[in-house]
Amino acid sequence: MKYIGVNNKAVAAKDAVVSALDHGFLYGMGLFETFRTYGGRPFLLERHLQRMAEGCRQLGIPFEPDEQGLKEWIALLMDKNELDEAYIRYTVTAGEDILGLPSASYNQPNHLLYVKALPAIPPGLYTEGKELQLLNHRRNTPEGPVRLKSLHYMNNILAKRELSRYPSAARGAEGLMLTAQGGLAEGIVSNIFYITGNCLYTPAIATGILPGITREMVLELASAAGLKTEQGLYTMEQLEQAAEIFLTNSVQELVPVTTLWTGERQIIISGGRCGERTSVLLKLYRERTGRE
Repeated sequence: MKYIGVNNKAVAAKDAVVSALDHGFLYGMGLFETFRTYGGRPFLLERHLQRMAEGCRQLGIPFEPDEQGLKEWIALLMDKNELDEAYIRYTVTAGEDILGLPSASYNQPNHLLYVKALPAIPPGLYTEGKELQLLNHRRNTPEGPVRLKSLHYMNNILAKRELSRYPSAARGAEGLMLTAQGGLAEGIVSNIFYITGNCLYTPAIATGILPGITREMVLELASAAGLKTEQGLYTMEQLEQAAEIFLTNSVQELVPVTTLWTGERQIIISGGRCGERTSVLLKLYRERTGRE
């Protein structure tokens, strides 16, 4: 990235700084959203901003969604960084405040915008799928009633470090975290779904997972794929017996899981290929994006 967005401007990356007293840095008080463009336009931006607004309300950070203004800022950064399509991270921090824990709301947030090229997609990702590695590291509980996409990311980083010790990591595997009670939670950077019979299952928000934007969209699309949906508390054993498994995030869309690892035990899912229902859901999702 040659340029980074700081408070509605495009700044040379080396000059993009915030105060050492910013509470995003001192105490992790801040939120971010990651999404991507299709045809140069950010997808599901309104939903991302709604989630950002609700999170900022809970943290006492003033925030008014400005969809058109953000689109213009994104277009500026993409132009400055010479990108036709982009991976985007929009961050709002609490801003500068006292050295200590404040009891009042914040009033001077900082807005940061990062754009970079979309990551390269491994050949066969959407047909041959990827591996999912069960981790020993457990998903922590959220700081509030629902997990926010906050600047507190130590749990995910520690999980990523554990994942790096498995052979599957070299093949691009995602790591799967369970709850403290041993139930299914989510991936390091993804939500998880599985299909058994004519039902699409995904862990409930009550498990402490992030309420993903792509997750939400997939649940809306399920009926068009002939699937009922259920959100609840599920076990690793139920996942192992699934006919199909897939992961979701805003950048990679729906990614089939075709190999599941629990320790050194390997379980092949849907014959090692993207399942039929997963393929239908991916097609429906891409129709929403305008992607052919």
